[in-house]
Amino acid sequence: MIVCHCQNISDNDINNAIDWMRASDPETLITPGKLYRALGKSADCGDCMPLFLATMRQNDNLVVPMQLRNLRAGASQGDQECKATQK
Repeated sequence: MIVCHCQNISDNDINNAIDWMRASDPETLITPGKLYRALGKSADCGDCMPLFLATMRQNDNLVVPMQLRNLRAGASQGDQECKATQK
């Protein structure tokens, strides 16, 4: 099934890229941007992104490496203000 018509990316392309990326680096975070680069393409209009993400999520190799899970649980920003929103 074609997932991205602009770049002619199929669900098989996405799954093969995820499998290849996981096999080459078991600890990598797999993102849509990395998949586009692995396929030698780039996002165009973005209309495919919901289907692109749904296709990614169906792949068993799309997991967050164990050592990168729960990083936010230990980090607390407390009462610190965001420097970007300070006046």
